[in-house]
Amino acid sequence: MDQKLPEVTIAEEPPRQPEILRLLEMSDAYAASLYPAESNHLVDVSALEQPDVSFFVARFDGAIVGCCALVEAGDGTAEIKRMFVDPQARGLKVGKHLLQTLEHHAVSIGLDVIRLETGIHQPEAIGLYRNSGYVERPPFGGYQLDPLSLFMEKVLQPADLDG
Repeated sequence: MDQKLPEVTIAEEPPRQPEILRLLEMSDAYAASLYPAESNHLVDVSALEQPDVSFFVARFDGAIVGCCALVEAGDGTAEIKRMFVDPQARGLKVGKHLLQTLEHHAVSIGLDVIRLETGIHQPEAIGLYRNSGYVERPPFGGYQLDPLSLFMEKVLQPADLDG
């Protein structure tokens, strides 16, 4: 008899769920442990419920293990916000799956570029973005130059996202 192993699934879901709020609190605490308040650019759950935001939830064996949001800027670009994976789920490649889902979604709605801001003390996140084709760029939108921030972007190529 074949046994089906649990797998990571990702779907667009509303952010206001108890398990998501717990993940966001964990994300806030993690960011606060690494950076001063003025270098944390976190958005609250109400910002994640806006019409220009697509919010994705990763589940492993039904349990919520990660999340991220794609916030459209209205000019063909979008920003990744609130990418976070429960530390208990690290090693399942949840971040990579979330990022690929975001990119496919961005292409499907006609976006050209995805941008992000991350902190310099998060080598795993920086590595994920670099390995996925994101390159450093100057601050964008309302961001100011911050020695603790790294700004990155990826120009989307629909052909590169097949498969």
